[in-house]
Amino acid sequence: MRSLDIGATGMLAQQMNVDVISNNIANMTTTGYKKQRAAFQDLFYQNIDKPGTTSSDAGTTVPTGLQIGLGANTGAVYRMHGQGSISITENSLDLAINGDGFFQIDMPNGNTAYTRDGTFQLNENGELVTIDGYTVQPGITIPDDAVEIEINSSGEVLVAITGQPALQNVGQLELANFINPAGLEAIGDNLYLESDASGAPTAGNPNEDNFGAIRQGALEEANVNVVEEITKLISAQRAYEMNSKVITTSDEMLQSISQLR
Repeated sequence: MRSLDIGATGMLAQQMNVDVISNNIANMTTTGYKKQRAAFQDLFYQNIDKPGTTSSDAGTTVPTGLQIGLGANTGAVYRMHGQGSISITENSLDLAINGDGFFQIDMPNGNTAYTRDGTFQLNENGELVTIDGYTVQPGITIPDDAVEIEINSSGEVLVAITGQPALQNVGQLELANFINPAGLEAIGDNLYLESDASGAPTAGNPNEDNFGAIRQGALEEANVNVVEEITKLISAQRAYEMNSKVITTSDEMLQSISQLR
């Protein structure tokens, strides 16, 4: 019976759906995390009587035909880059992007990674780095005698130095953006890599053109809506149960046939 295989495809699809939802819930407190969503497709159809075929010598045609669907499949799991809430931390090296754009990170292998996680610190050389020690482009160094760090909405890094009345500009942060950010390759640690699907990055200063503004002393929270995810989880569970019921019913029907005498 086709229904056995059809029910199995539905269960596998909902299992994938639960995996995606559980990852969203697990990262509900991950800084800069962007939730994912599974997109499903119907599988190919068996054409028993194709629509539009001739049904008589008079030229009449079949209006709808007879097509039997063979189940469902996970077509894609895509990331939704909506803005997350801004959480105030009052840490001068915590930076949030209010709008579009990604921080650019130098990786040890020479590649450039991209992130929305602005949890930055200083290393032993006074360089602005991520919590894993990776340098934030374009390589900003804070002087040893700096007593205060101010980063404005345009990404200018200003420091107050003892004995100097005016703030000194020690660098300019740049953001990168993509025509299709959903096509970025996630590699973990809140980092993404450029891919053929994302397109090449476009760099620019924060708070200019189509780039978001920098908010110092704040971090962007995950854009996960817990109530929404729990509701989706319940729906996925019920869909899984209904597909398993299809298999159970098909088995009972086959059992009835096997008992015929």
